[in-house]
Amino acid sequence: MNILIVLMLAIFPVLANAEPGLNALSMTVNKDGTETYSLSIQILVLMTLLTFIPAGILAMTSFVRIVIVLALLRQAIGTMTTPTNQIIIGLALFMTFFVMAPVFERVHGEAFEPYMNEEISSEIALMQAGKPFKQFMMDQVRETDLALFVDMSGKDIDESNIDDIPFSILVPAFLTSELKTAFQIGFMIFIPFLIIDLVVASVLMAMGMMMLSPLIVSLPFKIMLFVLIDGWVLVLGTLASSFYVV
Repeated sequence: MNILIVLMLAIFPVLANAEPGLNALSMTVNKDGTETYSLSIQILVLMTLLTFIPAGILAMTSFVRIVIVLALLRQAIGTMTTPTNQIIIGLALFMTFFVMAPVFERVHGEAFEPYMNEEISSEIALMQAGKPFKQFMMDQVRETDLALFVDMSGKDIDESNIDDIPFSILVPAFLTSELKTAFQIGFMIFIPFLIIDLVVASVLMAMGMMMLSPLIVSLPFKIMLFVLIDGWVLVLGTLASSFYVV
């Protein structure tokens, strides 16, 4: 429900400039009796914005780190297509809602409610809605990544002032940091499963069973180990807590 608030705030500037009673589809009768249909420019702009909003929301939340770690975990275990892509994406989305809940609550309290109470304009509401996302990304982004994009932009920006950093610089820096963090976590997850593969391969070589694939033999042991240590709870708990450690 809170994610819909962000979507609504993003389209407020377009709706604010719309004329009362604006029709989405208009019809014109030509002289020869034929009819011509046309869409409103404002409706086209609104539809275009809606196509970019999901990508923007995913790029400014914890989704990237979570989905990459889950995909690497599946590959480390060696189950290939289990869990399926749909399950991994669904789990990553709901974990994102869990992690981003404080941010969504700030957006609701600082932007949506004042706008609905007619205390602030749509432009101020949109600006207020972006501040919690900026703060979240600033807490996770690495200083070196942020400095890199600031230097490439060629602008004189105070990196310590969150209001001075535009989304065009903060978002790619945040995504770069998230990718690096996700692969670091994935590397740590790979180590115990890699050790199991090496042990099984060594045992099979010592027994002269070179024709038997080590992956087939090690897979049950990796699944058993992951279940015994309650791996899903450990991985998801670590991912959730990693966003609150600055």
